[in-house]
Amino acid sequence: MTPVQRDRILIVGGGMAGLGAALACARARPYAEVTLLERAPEFSEVGAGIQLGPNAVRVLHAWGLRDALQAVAAYPQRLRVRAVSSGAELGQLPLGEAARQRYGQPYATVHRADLHGLLLAAVQDTTGVALHTGEAVVDHTSGPDGVAVTTATGRRWDADVLLAADGVWSRIRERELGDGRPRFSGHLAYRGLVRMADLPPALRAPEVVAWLGPGLHGVHYPVRAGQWLNVVVVVEGPLPPADTESWDHEAHAVNLRAALGAVHADLEAVLHAVLRWRLWPLHVRAPMRGAHEHARGRVALLGDAAHPTRPYLAQGAAMALEDAWALGRLLAADAAPDWRACLARWAQGRWARNARVQAVSRRNGTVFHASGLVRWGRDAAMALLGARVLDQPWLYDGPPDPLVAARH
Repeated sequence: MTPVQRDRILIVGGGMAGLGAALACARARPYAEVTLLERAPEFSEVGAGIQLGPNAVRVLHAWGLRDALQAVAAYPQRLRVRAVSSGAELGQLPLGEAARQRYGQPYATVHRADLHGLLLAAVQDTTGVALHTGEAVVDHTSGPDGVAVTTATGRRWDADVLLAADGVWSRIRERELGDGRPRFSGHLAYRGLVRMADLPPALRAPEVVAWLGPGLHGVHYPVRAGQWLNVVVVVEGPLPPADTESWDHEAHAVNLRAALGAVHADLEAVLHAVLRWRLWPLHVRAPMRGAHEHARGRVALLGDAAHPTRPYLAQGAAMALEDAWALGRLLAADAAPDWRACLARWAQGRWARNARVQAVSRRNGTVFHASGLVRWGRDAAMALLGARVLDQPWLYDGPPDPLVAARH
């Protein structure tokens, strides 16, 4: 009997993109040997909340994670947009059952660590995946017949394909594309968590609230099955002097309050309840310019390694999950993939959507922080058009199926 050819898939990075890729590839190719290398000594995730539009929830449900998500997520009933200083409501978008009716999937909010944890548990329960921590990649090579990776421990890893999910500071991207380091956006994200029980009852509503003001904005929403409130405030300012490649720093409330100035009493109450702040300087790249920024030969870039995205469309994690899901769809349909051709087809189907998300996110940042006539026009548009300004059908109807696109 002829032995089954076992594909060797090597993934670098154990965040959302890497775990999603491991899960998608292992399920699509049951006989594959999937190896994931994580540079940290253990799998973990810090930070705060993530918004998951119906497109991201659709991916998680397709992977059989509906129950796991429901156990940790919250499902807001609406999105409200308010003015930072006056508290006036500028616009509203129904979520909850309305989102289910429009898109067939709900809009969810989840703590980053909870989402990471449920993906990790799913990967650990999947046959054919080997997870290795404490393996920082220092070099890689790619040729017509395969790839090889060397780690700081001195080990060499050979495979048929390399999926780089090593984040915004991707070393593999540096060697593949040579397009320099990501740049600081000029925006600083302060993040914190508050127990719902520590807030006034009026501020415990199951909703996403976005606060807009000149040069800044804030957002808060429930996480951890509605027991906690995730709070994010983004202000414009200089890069902290101690910054290296870390995106997570201790923050001081006094610095945030100095940047904010006077705010409405409701926002003031939320900010006052946060006992510990973290500061994330936002580093970015220009929107993707072509499929070559997603894949070259037998090497592919997924998630933030390919398309770091500003948080103003709440789609960074979603695009990483979509990347993984789309690759899994292509692999499941091909009994013996030509890896170079498969990655090229995947990249061609993904890059324009990711570029659009990057561009819209950048534009939203400008609109959210606007002053003067732009601010007046923004507020007038939301007042006149309501939910049609806030809804994103082109996004939430996704992800596009690469198999359907290939047939057309």
